[in-house]
Amino acid sequence: MLIVNSLAKNIKSPNGQLDILTDINFHLKAGQSMAITGASGSGKSTLLSILAGLDSASSGQIELGGQLLTDLDEEGRAKLRQDKIGFVFQSFHLIPALSALDNVMLPLEIKGDSNAQEQALLLLDRVGLSERCTHKPLQLSGGEQQRVAIARAFAGKPEILFADEPTGNLDQLSGDNIIELLFQLNQEQGTTLVLVTHDNALAKACQRHFQLDHGVLHEVSSAQGLLSDSTFSNQMVSNRRN
Repeated sequence: MLIVNSLAKNIKSPNGQLDILTDINFHLKAGQSMAITGASGSGKSTLLSILAGLDSASSGQIELGGQLLTDLDEEGRAKLRQDKIGFVFQSFHLIPALSALDNVMLPLEIKGDSNAQEQALLLLDRVGLSERCTHKPLQLSGGEQQRVAIARAFAGKPEILFADEPTGNLDQLSGDNIIELLFQLNQEQGTTLVLVTHDNALAKACQRHFQLDHGVLHEVSSAQGLLSDSTFSNQMVSNRRN
């Protein structure tokens, strides 16, 4: 699903070249989950943005779902994001003027899906918010807003989903529920999951765990095979509570 070769990101500064990412290399199979941890400022969010086609690398190659992302122009990257990629952010990024239902419907309507409302309602029910579908983001708790964001992210049935600190603004109970839901949907839809987190226990629940240190990526651990949905969720909750 994701092949990264010799990826680097650097910028010019008054003191010379600043290397943000250096020689990043890894392969990720379809349906796998991957966590990226590291200290603040280590380049995690920059790496995630480049992998998702929101930012450009200085050098190297990214192949996503069989397409060479690094050879695409902005229009091509936007089309790839629309067709294959989902996003979940720490700050939710919901549209304040739209209801929960309309927020989830939006990516489906952009793709011209004639059953957008029906599918959005099913997803909101799946994340436990069917009775809150007419509420706007400011009328929802942080955990509820993140569940809407997850429903929206999975609405287009993405092949790969990128999540940047999806529990960063939540208490532990809400965070546990959100990550369990992410893993469940990851398993149900076969979606590849790439997760940036500060939570090492959460990272250990993923099938592969990488650490980013001063722009250099190292693999910490790799689980053998794919865990079942229940094993995945139980391991994640146990790790976080311990």
